[in-house]
Amino acid sequence: MASKRLYIITGEASGDLHGANLMNELYAQNKDLKIRFWGGDRMNSEGGECVKNIKELSFMGFIEVLLNLRTILGLLKFCKKDIEVFKPDALVLIDYPGFNLRIAEWAHSKGIKVFYYISPQIWAWKQGRVHKIKKVVHKMYVILPFEKEFYKKFNYPVDFVGHPLIDEIERFRSRKSNELFKETISLDERPVIAVLPGSRDQEIKRKLPIMLEALKDIESHQVVIAGVSNYDRDYYAEIIRNSNNARVVFNKTYDLLNIADIAVVTSGTATLETALFGIPLVVCYRGSEISYQIAKRLVKVNFISLVNLIMGEEVVKELIQKECSAYNIRSEVHRILNDSEYRARIVSQLNMLEDRLGGGASKKVAQSLLTNI
Repeated sequence: MASKRLYIITGEASGDLHGANLMNELYAQNKDLKIRFWGGDRMNSEGGECVKNIKELSFMGFIEVLLNLRTILGLLKFCKKDIEVFKPDALVLIDYPGFNLRIAEWAHSKGIKVFYYISPQIWAWKQGRVHKIKKVVHKMYVILPFEKEFYKKFNYPVDFVGHPLIDEIERFRSRKSNELFKETISLDERPVIAVLPGSRDQEIKRKLPIMLEALKDIESHQVVIAGVSNYDRDYYAEIIRNSNNARVVFNKTYDLLNIADIAVVTSGTATLETALFGIPLVVCYRGSEISYQIAKRLVKVNFISLVNLIMGEEVVKELIQKECSAYNIRSEVHRILNDSEYRARIVSQLNMLEDRLGGGASKKVAQSLLTNI
């Protein structure tokens, strides 16, 4: 019997993480599986055959997408041809909706089974996409509890599999040493403020200088930036050259969060990762003004951070666009550091997150995929 063949596509750092864990589970359950994928270094480390690296795929914001439209259209054309040559038994799409939903529609028209792991955030905006998803996606796996109820309103049954970050953080905690990490990066005895500026060039250059300006006079803590391997040390050095109280560590975000006292975080998956470590945080978002104004008119949710969306209230402070200033970041950081009741209330609510999410996502999705292809 011929080996089963899967084609997996993601275009972001978080998708690379979840894709790698899914591949690990898939290979554990079927070592003869053939996998071809678009992803990053984590997925590449699991085996399979990498077609495109996420470094080539990081476009965000309405204007940024328009400026790179020719490149994106070229990638879509290339992807379709590559899938046709590979002849997969199924396509597995991980988030990255602007690209993946176009591929899903095309694949469905070619008779290829489409599975979607980690739903596009259509509950926030572009809810009309649900009709396309119902038509072209064979099975949707969702990782946020309220997503199952959202899809139910449209008579589309989905599988809630829990959140894959739960398992990733548990694996990390079972094998890491705080003291070893501290020694590796030569930290002093002061507590740590973790800065997570994101993984894309646009968001790092736009927000990291503001974050560092906010923290430059807080001498009671040392500032450590979570760097990503997409960019080298010189890239970060250019941005932080005027900040004497900051250093960068690469690909050690969980090590950093594991010892942090507080965090300043770009909105996205990193806010949930930080929260699951029980770290009080300030959420920052600042995009191009045109992209923000468009999104403001389209988005249908009250919060931008997953923490607040899941909890249904503002557990952590969100500083959006013009509110994302050095002054406001500094004020919130000082409040968390100096108001013990306020800090304790945040931590207490963060500790409830894990129970709401549940774990085992990668294993559940792998089992389902292998049963359905």
